[in-house]
Amino acid sequence: TASLGMEAEQEPLLGNRTSGNREGDIVETEEHYKSRWRSIRILYLTMFLSSVGFSIVIMSIWPYLQKIDQTADASFLGWVIASFSLGQMVASPMFGLWSNYRPRKEPLIVSIFISVAANCLYAYVHLPASHNKYYMLVARGLVGFGAGNVAVVRSYIAGATSLQERTSSMANTSACQALGFILGPVFQTCFALIGEKGVTWDVIKLQINMYTAPVLLGAFLGVFNIILILAILREHRVDDSGRQCKNINFEEASTDEVQVPQGNIDQVAVVATNILFFVVLFIFALFETIITPLTMDMYGWTQEQAVLYDGIILAALGVEAVVILLGVKLLSKKIGERAILLGGLIVVWVGFFILLPWGNQFPKIQWEDLHNNSIPNTTFGEIIIGLWKSPREDHNERPTGCPIEQAWCLYTPVIHLAQFLTSAVLIGIGYPVCNLMSYTLYSKILGPKPQGVYMGWLTASGSGARILGPVFISQVYAHWGPRWAFSLVCGMVVFTITLLGVVYKRLIAFSVRYGRIQE
Repeated sequence: TASLGMEAEQEPLLGNRTSGNREGDIVETEEHYKSRWRSIRILYLTMFLSSVGFSIVIMSIWPYLQKIDQTADASFLGWVIASFSLGQMVASPMFGLWSNYRPRKEPLIVSIFISVAANCLYAYVHLPASHNKYYMLVARGLVGFGAGNVAVVRSYIAGATSLQERTSSMANTSACQALGFILGPVFQTCFALIGEKGVTWDVIKLQINMYTAPVLLGAFLGVFNIILILAILREHRVDDSGRQCKNINFEEASTDEVQVPQGNIDQVAVVATNILFFVVLFIFALFETIITPLTMDMYGWTQEQAVLYDGIILAALGVEAVVILLGVKLLSKKIGERAILLGGLIVVWVGFFILLPWGNQFPKIQWEDLHNNSIPNTTFGEIIIGLWKSPREDHNERPTGCPIEQAWCLYTPVIHLAQFLTSAVLIGIGYPVCNLMSYTLYSKILGPKPQGVYMGWLTASGSGARILGPVFISQVYAHWGPRWAFSLVCGMVVFTITLLGVVYKRLIAFSVRYGRIQE
């Protein structure tokens, strides 16, 4: 992604820096420019590695949890999954605050170090004699805590790019993040070849198997990342038109830098963008969660089929996201970020509207007795459980179809496969667009002051959405079925579009608002 982003990054090197600035112009030197972009690219990598760290174990948590602690059940699994987002939610504002007052290297290195330590803990959770599941919960929570550095990365990139470079560099950041989410499960699949037994390194009591190898790779990449940050990352700040600014994070301040412009941040726009971002992430999190139970209920897929096909669908959506993010960079120059955000929300709404069941064909009903955990019953964990079945459970063929316990199966029409796939494609277009535009608009609204704390709040609202989305959908879907579930989601998107309409005129860059730069 870095190489694709190069052309877009390099446009405003010296060309339109100098036009229309009222204060004495300081044009960026070639050396400073190169150092600035080297630092930004290191942070692209940090973002990529952070999301790989999250997704590389997601497929194997359940079998590993069952292996180390027989007492762990579905609802506990829900907590283990949610602990990552909880940790990130707590840490983001803290790291953000820290990065406003100190060199950004500090929170970055500390946060990555916490993730490395947490990954090592995860590799050793089988050792204690009891309470293993709680050690695992702590390990995942700490990995999430370390991932709170996303706020620092975003605020650094916002502060080190001019308005013209902003959308493009934010798009590259999001593309690296999306790529990490796609490749994590791919690495996980490769490690499955090691098998459950693996090898044991007796001296340090380390078991290297299909469950621990991914986190050990994560820890190794973290150490590599710390070395790169120490070696290459430098503090850089430029104002909205690309001139160097005074930097409170600077080790040595040079004399010829422009003062950071004064003015108040538009708090209404800030709150509105946080709400937009929350809804966008909430909707995608619930979509990811519901895919497996929905396809099993509607198409009578077995557990294995659902995991395989839905895995392929989510991977395809990830690839689609990377392509879309790189395309949006070019489009935003022509029609502006607000219009693209509006378009993205409309696409998401159409996607969920298509998912509404209609017609007079009904899903195949599953009458037989059921094991409790194949119904998306009450907890987030029980939905997730559909993703992993350890081999020892599958002696007998499970009944397939829509379970009779879900009363709505009897009167809700089937959602056709074509409907489902069309909807997935549309949501896969709308989500990355909305995600990127919320971030980009937010960083522009905040202007040239240090953005750490504000970015921390945005990251925290996203983490909150990731926790609440799956809980919401599993309750509504199990009790009232897809018609109610997706109607409520459509309602939410309509609310969000209305909110965007109300604050549309306020979502403008800080320096445009104060008339320093023409939009």
